[in-house]
Amino acid sequence: MIEIRDLVKYYGDICAVDHVSFSVEEGEILGFLGPNGAGKTTTMNILTGYLSATSGTVLVNGHDILENPHEAKKCIGYLPEHPPLYLDMTVTEFLQFVAELKGVPKELRIRQMAEIMKLVRITDVAGRLIKNLSKGYRQRVGIAQALVGNPQVLVLDEPTVGLDPKQIIEIRNLIKELGQRHTVILSSHILPEVQAVCERVVIINKGKIAAVDTPAGLSRKMTSTSRLQLSVEGPSKEIVQKLRLIPGIHKAELFTEKEENISVIEVENEPETDVRRQIFYEMARNSWPIIEMKSLDPTLEEIFLQVTGNYQEGKRG
Repeated sequence: MIEIRDLVKYYGDICAVDHVSFSVEEGEILGFLGPNGAGKTTTMNILTGYLSATSGTVLVNGHDILENPHEAKKCIGYLPEHPPLYLDMTVTEFLQFVAELKGVPKELRIRQMAEIMKLVRITDVAGRLIKNLSKGYRQRVGIAQALVGNPQVLVLDEPTVGLDPKQIIEIRNLIKELGQRHTVILSSHILPEVQAVCERVVIINKGKIAAVDTPAGLSRKMTSTSRLQLSVEGPSKEIVQKLRLIPGIHKAELFTEKEENISVIEVENEPETDVRRQIFYEMARNSWPIIEMKSLDPTLEEIFLQVTGNYQEGKRG
């Protein structure tokens, strides 16, 4: 759906984007991450046609953004970090204005706007002035304008910035729903959000691609083993011995005994091997209840800090 090849962008003598290449498959939700000044926003602005590249190629559904900008832009809906809303318009007036700008046929506008407002859950505020809406509703209106024209690709830059936890969860669920109908590129500094929503991530640092993979794939690359922590009720020595006999586990050690007869044990196994089911069955056979089982593999936040060279700084902060 999207193909970015050898993209370069200079601002004077400063290289903001340095030979960046990656692709986005149809129907994929891709996380696009990078620290401030890494070239992330510049790349997104080139992709959406707001900036021209110094060199390189951007194809959107086969259309070159430079050679055939009109057709390429018709395929893209863009939500910038600060949505360009007209505060003195009502929600309906603003979406009608956007539909006219995007060339949506008049006979389709009313039905399409009704569908979009229902999808992003702003029907109840359709007649209100945008300036009187909460931050959460304004973000929804911003997403609605990106959906006008039914573009195949949505580019969302920091869609949950400034929202409260409840609003973040609502927008996160909306993005998942949109991913069923559109290809989505999501940029966010809230990395647990990206980990929860995105199937694959691209990390850019100092203008260059630093990593491309699924969150699980990046985690495997960051460590030679996979680690689990178990809280199990039963005799700690026997539990550890049984765990060490499970194929794929090459280390099991008692971490602590947090309360009477409950042992906290750390297990290391080969990263490509999922040993959770075998652990469950072995503990069940011996009538040792598993109170808790959690992964100790690196989070996307830890991976991001390590890939961008800020790991120690991030750990101190």
